[in-house]
Amino acid sequence: MNVETVMQELEALGKERTKKIYVSNGAHEPLFGVATGQMKPIAKKIKINQPLAEQLYATGNYDAMYFAGIIADPKAMTAADFERWMDAAYFYMLSDYVVAVTLAETDIAQEVADRWIASGEELRMSAGWSCYCWLLGNRPDSEFSEDKIAGMLDLVERTIHDAPERAKYAMNQFIYTVGVSYLPLHDKAVETAKAVGPVEVKRDKTKSKHIHALENIQKAVEKNQLGFKRKYVRC
Repeated sequence: MNVETVMQELEALGKERTKKIYVSNGAHEPLFGVATGQMKPIAKKIKINQPLAEQLYATGNYDAMYFAGIIADPKAMTAADFERWMDAAYFYMLSDYVVAVTLAETDIAQEVADRWIASGEELRMSAGWSCYCWLLGNRPDSEFSEDKIAGMLDLVERTIHDAPERAKYAMNQFIYTVGVSYLPLHDKAVETAKAVGPVEVKRDKTKSKHIHALENIQKAVEKNQLGFKRKYVRC
């Protein structure tokens, strides 16, 4: 399949209702509104195809960019490739659920994510913290430096309330993920969540809501989910 035939198949799967949901979350034209589950049959036909993934990502079409993440070959991508993908990721569903997810399947994931966290740019920060969530929720605890993750929890505690909006979501999720999926620091994550308390996030120009990692960690404890690891990062 080439880029034209994939685009035609995606367009045929588009639904106006799904499109409206994506737009309400920050997507903009061009997009078709394809439910992610409906992309699986096309992905099965193509499998992994990095050149095609690059062409699709470059279209700027949200659905094509998302699909590019599914068929990308993360091991074939360099740090510069991920920077290029991040430059084009114009809202969090691309930064956190396409770029960060794809990055999480590489050996350079932590070094790239560390750079993004330190960048001060909202979506890069969000992608960096999200990448660690994908990593911690999938890889063995032994792959991580306990001191480093502890230091990251301290950084979240100090900076989350003043962080950009999307970064707040990802940092809150980081506390939760450490508390549930990284057993060596479960207790510290709980203490961090208590110290941070509810975090106010603005959803649009007028509304705001509060997110609280502690409540979600407690729910996971009640459901015996401590130590949870995903088998795969990408769908």
